[in-house]
Amino acid sequence: MKPGANLQRSFSSVILRVLCVSAVKSYRILAAALRLFFRLLYGPFAWTYDAVAWVVSRGRWTAWGAAALPLLPEGPVLELAHGPGHLLLKMAHRGLSPVGLDLSPQMGALARRRLRRAGLSPRLVRARIPHLPFCDGSFRALVATFPTEFILDPATARQAARVLAPGGTAVIVPLAIPGGRGLIARALRLLYRITGQDRFPVEMGWQAWEDAGFTVQAQWQSVGSDAVLVVWATMPSSPPVPAASSAPPSAGRAACDPPRSNSR
Repeated sequence: MKPGANLQRSFSSVILRVLCVSAVKSYRILAAALRLFFRLLYGPFAWTYDAVAWVVSRGRWTAWGAAALPLLPEGPVLELAHGPGHLLLKMAHRGLSPVGLDLSPQMGALARRRLRRAGLSPRLVRARIPHLPFCDGSFRALVATFPTEFILDPATARQAARVLAPGGTAVIVPLAIPGGRGLIARALRLLYRITGQDRFPVEMGWQAWEDAGFTVQAQWQSVGSDAVLVVWATMPSSPPVPAASSAPPSAGRAACDPPRSNSR
């Protein structure tokens, strides 16, 4: 082989490595920026959440989340990361008994205010997702709309299985993709693609839920011209027989008190 060809191949290899390293660094920077953005949006800038959600969805954010409603049975429903409380209000109006859980005190304040304006008594709990402070089998259903990566954590799936009654259902709306041919719709799809908000592990990402005993199904639904992914995971009607363990029966479980409202 000619020396020139070897030099050209070596130069191409160096350029490829530089591009790969640059891409990885850019992705890490973008991921870190997104984490900071969402931390601020759910915290000190929670008052801007509805406006931001309206902009990135053309005013359809709550309609996207409402795609979960037809799959929720009557009875007590736990919403994980309830945010400003739109879905809690819709569930209450449908005759369900919703309880909201969120770590953000700012989101709790927004949801509490929204529910009280509607003449409803808020049932909100502030806690971390992997440590649900509820009794075994407390809820007939669980719902989460546009959750962060906590939803794929095996600890989240195990806790969901614990607090759901036999035959209970978890309904998750992980993402939506704006439709339409207009300039704004195309710009939003590009923004979603750049930030990774148009991608979610539809199949392989739910292994943790299957390992926790759920049967998982997923389906794209149309909401106007938009596509909304709805995932529902169902527990068996009969609870599994617990394996023998040397740990005391209460280990890793919350005290069996009824769901309380953090109404302050």
